[in-house]
Amino acid sequence: MPEIPQPTVRITRYEVSCLPEDDINAAAFTLTVEYRGNGKWAVCRRGSCLSADGKWDYEPSSSNRSDEWLSSHRFDLDTALRLAREAAPKVRVNGYTVADALATAQEPTRG
Repeated sequence: MPEIPQPTVRITRYEVSCLPEDDINAAAFTLTVEYRGNGKWAVCRRGSCLSADGKWDYEPSSSNRSDEWLSSHRFDLDTALRLAREAAPKVRVNGYTVADALATAQEPTRG
């Protein structure tokens, strides 16, 4: 029987959001920074990845990603986190901005 090594623990995903984690809308307004291997990270949101020029593009399957696409959508961790922090305040969901979501959360409930 081979000896079983100790488990490895690694961080593979960060969440970036302007909303508090307990906000009912937090999931919809959250971006993720996800490890993609070889020291490269992607800024993600609902099946899309952020490019270096700040545009969201659908992420093609791994067999359909060109080297050009990868070079503009994969980053070192510091760059990916910076891009996610810059993009988070600009997230829109069904026409609602982060500011709209925050204002709605602060409105008193009526009943």
